[in-house]
Amino acid sequence: MRNAALSFSHALPSVRGKLTPDAALAPLVWFKSGGNAQWLFEPEDVADLRAFLSALDPAMPVMALGLGSNLIVRDGGVPGVVVRLGKACGKVELADPLTLRCGGGASGIAVSSAARDAGIAGLEFLRSIPGTVGGFVRMNGGAYGREVKDILVEAEVVLRSGEQVTVSNAELHYSYRHSELPEGAIVVSALFRGEAGECEAIQAEMDRIAAEREASQPLRSKTGGSTFKNPDGHKAWALVDEAGCRGLRQGGAQVSEKHTNFLINTGDATSADIEALGEEVRRRVKEKSGVELQWEIQRVGVAK
Repeated sequence: MRNAALSFSHALPSVRGKLTPDAALAPLVWFKSGGNAQWLFEPEDVADLRAFLSALDPAMPVMALGLGSNLIVRDGGVPGVVVRLGKACGKVELADPLTLRCGGGASGIAVSSAARDAGIAGLEFLRSIPGTVGGFVRMNGGAYGREVKDILVEAEVVLRSGEQVTVSNAELHYSYRHSELPEGAIVVSALFRGEAGECEAIQAEMDRIAAEREASQPLRSKTGGSTFKNPDGHKAWALVDEAGCRGLRQGGAQVSEKHTNFLINTGDATSADIEALGEEVRRRVKEKSGVELQWEIQRVGVAK
């Protein structure tokens, strides 16, 4: 993709942040596989992002990248511009005694820890979401009985045009692992509201969640998090297990022995291996139970 990236160099707006052509994405995603971004843009701040998008050719695709935890980047890479928010967009501040203003680049751990320090309960579940505010606002991230829709007041969003708008919880029309955030929009901050709590009790709940995740999920492996959405009335992992897929392999990819709703890169898997394994699991589950699993992991880019 190098020549294609360089051929657009004359058309891209100037930036204050970092703009890298033909940038490797594999080191930035949990699976550690996949091709390059045509361009990787790491803005200096929100104003830099807005100016860049407003001047960018509207035909140029734009995609946001957080921690890369719930993502398969296909081996042919990602056309257009991949935007990665850095530390300048990752601040977490107290807006009022029960509300945090969180930058789009802030991690779930950073948000839940700030909530604990402020005595705000109800955000502990974010400790278990391996992503950033931008990603879990878009996908209505959730775990341990709570979802982002339960705590979000509103979000600040930069549209593909560069315009910055405020969207309320209601305007996102949240459903299970889904929102109606406009295509190409990037969440740059969010207001999360909890309830008054004791710091010690909040920490204890965070510790419980961390221990449960460690015991049940392959956190030490190259993985992408939960692979499939839970169908109505079912648990995805149980359907995968019942279909005989525990430990199933495709090239360097494998269904986790520890938690069957996780795919892992055993060392040299291509993204094609991982995606093909996921499709084979879907086929076997459909054949066994009649249930059609839906991907929770996002798959982006082009095949090689």
